[in-house]
Amino acid sequence: MLVLGIDPGTAICGYGLVDMTGNRLRPVFYGSILTDKDMLPEMRLKKIYDDLTEIIEHFHPDYMSIEKLFFNRNVTTAIPVGQARGVALLAAANQGLPVMEFTPMQIKLSVVGTGSATKEQVIYMVMHLLNIREKIKPDDTADALAAAICGVNTASTRRWQEGR
Repeated sequence: MLVLGIDPGTAICGYGLVDMTGNRLRPVFYGSILTDKDMLPEMRLKKIYDDLTEIIEHFHPDYMSIEKLFFNRNVTTAIPVGQARGVALLAAANQGLPVMEFTPMQIKLSVVGTGSATKEQVIYMVMHLLNIREKIKPDDTADALAAAICGVNTASTRRWQEGR
């Protein structure tokens, strides 16, 4: 089973493809889509959409796992993140890719075992679970891989419960 994890953002949109064969997790492809702050907002969103569409068409994942929008006080940041999240959902919908959505707390709980894990703990566990030796940079890429791991765990549990 192949899951594409997304950590949405307009400046940095993390992505990570994780494959699960049996009970073994394997990183397939990961990185971040970077957009220049001087780009027009619509062109930043187009780049994210185009790049994610290309990834989906090339790898044909079984699911997309994306972080739900969460913000405490900074509405200014939440709006562009919501826009990036929207184009990621559109890319999935246009390719017929089923989407699973998780809160940051659910993703941390799935990967680290606690919903209050720090960024460093998430990065450490992602590297450990996927046997990645070099520190994953930027953090958005590690967050996307964590979302993919959460999605793989959820999808495999659902399949097991359904007897597939």
